[in-house]
Amino acid sequence: MTDRPDVPPAGGSGPRLAHIAAQARVSEATVSRVLNGKAGVARGTRQRVLAALDLLGGERPVRLRRASAGLVGLIVPELTNPIFPAFAQLIEQALAGHGYTPVLCTQLPGGATEDELVEQLEARGVTGIIFLSGLHSDSTTDPARYTRLTERGVPYVLINGHHEGIAAPFVSPDDRAAARMAVRHLAQLGHRDIGLAVGPARYVPSRRKAEGFTAALTEAFGPRQREAGHHVRHTLFGVEGGHAAAVSLLDAGCTAVVCGSDLMALGVVRAARQRGLDVPSQVSVVGFDDSQLIAFTDPPLTTVRQPVRAMASAAVDALIEEIRARADGDRPPDRHTEFVFQPELVVRGSTARLPGRADARVSGPGGT
Repeated sequence: MTDRPDVPPAGGSGPRLAHIAAQARVSEATVSRVLNGKAGVARGTRQRVLAALDLLGGERPVRLRRASAGLVGLIVPELTNPIFPAFAQLIEQALAGHGYTPVLCTQLPGGATEDELVEQLEARGVTGIIFLSGLHSDSTTDPARYTRLTERGVPYVLINGHHEGIAAPFVSPDDRAAARMAVRHLAQLGHRDIGLAVGPARYVPSRRKAEGFTAALTEAFGPRQREAGHHVRHTLFGVEGGHAAAVSLLDAGCTAVVCGSDLMALGVVRAARQRGLDVPSQVSVVGFDDSQLIAFTDPPLTTVRQPVRAMASAAVDALIEEIRARADGDRPPDRHTEFVFQPELVVRGSTARLPGRADARVSGPGGT
């Protein structure tokens, strides 16, 4: 099976059974049973056939068009960073699997604010809301907006950024562990002068990464390395922020940089090259996220992968639980729960052994 759906014959009114069967990896008889609404087909198989029909541009029979269980808002900060569309797609797929219709809301510069988007969603009678990297991740914002949302009876779940003042389910990657993974990898390659380029300190994920970074330096090189806190640069998210941080870190003598996002890492690579430095033979760079195209950059980026699929599924499951609890007139005993998911280091071509340096003796769990 290829990644590209089979193309229906020219002049046809839609994909044939054979094309749908090949795409779904089932028999034509199974496709026929699904399209005719017959029993005896497993739910997963039925979903696979319908997904194949959608991919091939076919129109679902009227009998298979189910009524929506309700609207669910998904508020994201932007779509220019590829990690956010990746989250949005998986969250929307999971919601559709539960029968809910997703409504994607994006905050654009000069456009509607998060609070305004919430008002618009409530006016349309949404059943619940999922916030991705929203105001909840900013420790300086007033959490009362979420308390008011709870009082109005709207279930919601928050992804990326835990806030003690908000009684709601949270879904987060382990940002501290992500920074530790990156530092340990670089230390094992012989790097000692390691910098961190991360977003503003008021954001919880940025603060947690900085904490993990500092702890990892201590584990790798001893307590004196805590003085290397001056190698932490809090800057703007994105390529330009990564570039600005890299200029400062390279001036400070860093031979490796850990970044708070893949886009920031691309900014670091650009800054290094503008100085005539080769990545990775002279400067190693580690990103964070592992969005879809990062494996195809030049060089392919070593990064810490967010478990996006697992996090998206957990967020939707938590929201469905909230919705059902409210429908039954119940409230879960403890809504202030953070589900923390472990990231994964993906080693590619942007990190390399520092010439003339032996491997570090890294202490701590899993050390050598």
